[in-house]
Amino acid sequence: MVTPSTTGPRVVIIGAGIVGCSLADELTERGWTNLTVLEQGPLFATGGSTSHAPGLVFQTTPSRTMTALASYTVRKFRELDRDGEWCFRPVGGLELATTPQRWADLQRKHGLATSWGVRSRLVDPAECARMWPSLDIGRVYGGMHTPDDGLAKALRACEAQGRRAAARGAVFREWHTVLDIETAGGRVSGVVTDQGRIDADIVVSAAGFWGPKIGGMVGMDVPLLPMAHQYAKTTQLAELAGLGDEYLEANRPILRHQDADLYFREHVDRIGIGSYAHRPIPVGIDEISSFDESPTMPSMLSFTEEDFESSWQEAVALLPALADTKVDEGFNGVFSFTPDGMPLIGESRDVKGFWLAEAVWVTHSAGVGRAVAESLVDGVSTVDLHSCDVHRFEEVQLAPSYVHRRGCQSFVEVYDVVHPLQPMEEPRPLRTSPFYVRQQQLGAYFLEGGGWERPHWYEANAALADDVDLPERDEWSARYWSPIAAAEARATRETVALYDMTPLKRLEVTGPSALDFLQWLATNQLNRKVGAVTYTLLLDGTGGVRSDVTVARLGEQRFQLGVNGNRDLDWILRHCPEDGSVRVRDITAGTCCIGVWGPLARDLVQPLTTTDLSHGAMGFFKAREIYLGDVPVTAMRLSYVGELGWELYASADVGLRLWDALWEAGQPLGVIAAGRSAFNSLRLEKGYRAWGTDMSAEHDPYEAGVGFAVRMDKGDFLGRQALADRGEHTARRKLTPLLLDQREHVVMGHEPVYVDGAPAGYVTSAAYGYTIDRPIAYAWLAPEAAKPDTSVQIEYFARLYPATVTDEPLFDPDMSRIRR
Repeated sequence: MVTPSTTGPRVVIIGAGIVGCSLADELTERGWTNLTVLEQGPLFATGGSTSHAPGLVFQTTPSRTMTALASYTVRKFRELDRDGEWCFRPVGGLELATTPQRWADLQRKHGLATSWGVRSRLVDPAECARMWPSLDIGRVYGGMHTPDDGLAKALRACEAQGRRAAARGAVFREWHTVLDIETAGGRVSGVVTDQGRIDADIVVSAAGFWGPKIGGMVGMDVPLLPMAHQYAKTTQLAELAGLGDEYLEANRPILRHQDADLYFREHVDRIGIGSYAHRPIPVGIDEISSFDESPTMPSMLSFTEEDFESSWQEAVALLPALADTKVDEGFNGVFSFTPDGMPLIGESRDVKGFWLAEAVWVTHSAGVGRAVAESLVDGVSTVDLHSCDVHRFEEVQLAPSYVHRRGCQSFVEVYDVVHPLQPMEEPRPLRTSPFYVRQQQLGAYFLEGGGWERPHWYEANAALADDVDLPERDEWSARYWSPIAAAEARATRETVALYDMTPLKRLEVTGPSALDFLQWLATNQLNRKVGAVTYTLLLDGTGGVRSDVTVARLGEQRFQLGVNGNRDLDWILRHCPEDGSVRVRDITAGTCCIGVWGPLARDLVQPLTTTDLSHGAMGFFKAREIYLGDVPVTAMRLSYVGELGWELYASADVGLRLWDALWEAGQPLGVIAAGRSAFNSLRLEKGYRAWGTDMSAEHDPYEAGVGFAVRMDKGDFLGRQALADRGEHTARRKLTPLLLDQREHVVMGHEPVYVDGAPAGYVTSAAYGYTIDRPIAYAWLAPEAAKPDTSVQIEYFARLYPATVTDEPLFDPDMSRIRR
């Protein structure tokens, strides 16, 4: 046998489960064959979560990213086989509704599937019973059928991909327990196992629920909670008896009864039942036995029958034929949960070359393998991974108690109907601005993001909403909303309002090379006079919009950046010069910010300072350090709502005094506090983008409508080469403003958009435009469909709402209200 030659950096993958094998296959396919896969157990039933996974693959989720990862997994596994045995069987999926609320949610989910390109159809109870004859049809309102979903044979897929990787030169080593990861000069250099040391340039932890232990070897927090999930198999079901080997294990669609937190699949003549209905059962890593000490597999714990009792009763109620069977075998299978239910993907910032590919289920495994391989080989994934980035969490969200409580809540909510605005319930409050006590006094309704309490409206403004004329909302769009938001938006347009902008992340960048560094990192011209504020973009190497930021030049080499979260901090830090000539500091926690916006903003702020705040003295996109009363502030003439005003930054210790000074001075002007619900409506009326919602690294600036922030003539910057031949004329899609034709047709986001009766795009952001008195939606459409006056339809809960493409901005196109 000829041993294949190897090329590429020395890569070690820790874990030969479904993620590790998928990644090995993807990397070797791209020519990186100098690769070793280490497994502490045997190949390929290693004893991790892959070994017991029931294999259900439902592609559709509210996350476009997760759906894309699952869809690739389906496509890849359908083409795989192990010695002629299938790795994926597309039996389809059937999700049932046994309550009106779930039926409505399936209508919404059908829209999500259409948006993300997954085939689906809504079916009546009779059609559900045709696909699953055992159903008690009287309990069913309807279902959603997804013909391309199905069953994955995880161990076969592991072996099939592992064989391909090995044929290209990869080496798989079973019974190798990792003891340590060695580093030199701030990057990985090798992996120490109980069988010896292996040199490495790159190490990828795909160890599943053992991930926190591996991460700890390089000092990296891995916010992952192992949890036990129950799975049981019945005795023989009479209606499936005698079907023979040709039945191929399963023919009926995989079945989800989410109102009871259950799923079902066939095992030839038996039924497998999985349950999320039981109490959360966190499992400590030290509670998991080694492979040799486990009765079956380390990931398969003893079945706790008492936790399954209510699930069995619900299963028999839905499928009465199960009454003639009993639970024959079961186990509590361990797998991984994170605080937000998303995977953990990315490279350590402190130890270069150490990567995570953790908290990944079989459903998304091949997709994650490809995404990580693309990130390693090409520098960027073709699928936007910002919601999976391990660096998305704030420091407070890495506390073990936080990970535990949120992980348990993620388990409870796996099959819940979760509203897109629905916050986690605990631990709260965790992070609050200095104004929190005043906000409580004003009756703020708080939602949560990044650990911060964020007011969405204030009950103190309820009387202002008495004369607001708004169309009635449906039950879904009325959740986490109040007509008070309309009153707050109107007050912002007519008088003046205070907005708490503290949760938006702020960085200080200083040092002798600060300007040169930011000039290279960002797309816009930042070499402007001290006091200039610039809206700019951060691109990846392919020209994708990785983030949008504001940069205020407060000194010759001192800048304040408004960024989109912890990922931006990580991106900036990992690109900093190693000579120490640039210093980056996260100043968010020690500072606060109030947005003072409205036509009377200058009337409120000017009497509090001796600094001239006239338009001539301090124009739009300018910054100055001033005093407001006793409080030193950095005032920036910015507006995300399209009105005259300032963002006022101060240190947290004087934040409450700043609020009180503004509040007292604003009383004769009718000042109010306003929340994010009004804020979102106002920013859409102006066409201002929200990164991560409206655009991501999958889009270039010209597609996203932010090409104005690119200065190709300023010199080199990250991503410039990729944009060299691009412009408005090359855009393959456009972020497009739509107005719903009827004012009562409010949508929420992620709905499919139809052009000429066919799906053609999807909604990103949506809100009611209180100033223009029409519902607004932004959507990604092909350029030919993005032309003004084009008629489209938006599917909302299985209803088609007519809408029209329009010009932007929808409000104050000449910017006269801001520039006064």
